[in-house]
Amino acid sequence: MNTYINLIKTAIDDFKRNKIRTFLTSLGITVGVMSVVLLIALGLGLKNYIEEQFESLGANLLIVFPGSVFSEDSGAGGNFGAGFAGGANFDEKDLKSLQKVSDVKYVIPLFTKSLALSSTKTKKLGYVIGTSDDAFEALNIELVEGRQFGSGDVLGKSKKAVIGFTMAEKLFGDPELALGQTVKANDVRFNVVGLAKKKGDQQLDDGLFVPYTATYGSLNPSKTFFNIYIATTTEEKIPTVKEASKQVLLKRYNEDDFSVTEQSQILSSVNQIFGIINTILVAIGSISLFVGGIGIMNIMYATVTERTKEIGIRRAIGATEKDILSQFLTESVVLSLMGGIVGLIFSAIIVWGIRFFFPASLNLVAVLVALFVSSGIGILFGVFPARRAAKLSPIDAIRYE
Repeated sequence: MNTYINLIKTAIDDFKRNKIRTFLTSLGITVGVMSVVLLIALGLGLKNYIEEQFESLGANLLIVFPGSVFSEDSGAGGNFGAGFAGGANFDEKDLKSLQKVSDVKYVIPLFTKSLALSSTKTKKLGYVIGTSDDAFEALNIELVEGRQFGSGDVLGKSKKAVIGFTMAEKLFGDPELALGQTVKANDVRFNVVGLAKKKGDQQLDDGLFVPYTATYGSLNPSKTFFNIYIATTTEEKIPTVKEASKQVLLKRYNEDDFSVTEQSQILSSVNQIFGIINTILVAIGSISLFVGGIGIMNIMYATVTERTKEIGIRRAIGATEKDILSQFLTESVVLSLMGGIVGLIFSAIIVWGIRFFFPASLNLVAVLVALFVSSGIGILFGVFPARRAAKLSPIDAIRYE
């Protein structure tokens, strides 16, 4: 143990004598580690954010998509299928049919349209979200002030609306001023009766929730929905309701025209995609580490040349090839590890700053991977210069000028 401590002390003493060179050499590793750690943190943060959004919907929801969005060929997890192209156009007839399925708590249509929403002062791009009053419970949408529209508003095609917090802020400055105001979507005027709490979902926060029947006309001339949410009475009823809902929809559509999907199935597919994306991003970030490693090897070769006479003297007074190899290999690893630790510290600071705008996440795995990789680079790119130093002839080394 004392031998290794002495080797580390010797390496640090050498770095102190060449501070600028040490800094520039370790800078490559610092940038490389920062690239890898930040890419992992951003990918992990985005994955956690999506998982939280799905979990906030509740565990007893099924989502009906148009088209064969998911394939179940690979088991419970499922894969993305052909997509939305050619899928069914769900309408009120589907709602009524699905509401008759046993153990269904409620069926929620969802019509979403991106368009400009305007107040008397300004106009901003947002979303009209046509749905039923049950959506507030199913999607966990809480109100800051006012009230939600009710089933009577849906049946009466009322032009009542609940506005998302961010959209209220954009249109009226102070979100609380939105209550009682009119928001115009195309040529349709909606009266704001409620202000929704911020959820962190851009579409919901920039949305204007209105009764789905109130969108019939210029906003939704086909009177169709993009999604249908089915809430079951209990989580245990999901498999039976899912199968029964499929059978109901098969009476109107072909099997490839729709997908009845559990949240766990969507999350599994999303995790698969993020796994691939993260691997690609880390591979791209690793290029910086490779370049940093080449920089270390280059400097270590230069160090061996500069210290050839010192190596010769050490060998002449009894140092073995293994001692010389250990000395230069230790210097390479310490140099690389120093760059890795500095990169990790800067990454933590940047992630902390990013978290004010984006849910980036730095976990223990990313930290350990960064330290392991930076140490590995020190060994990988330091072993060749160290071997060259160890193989030097003592006599030739002492005579070296």
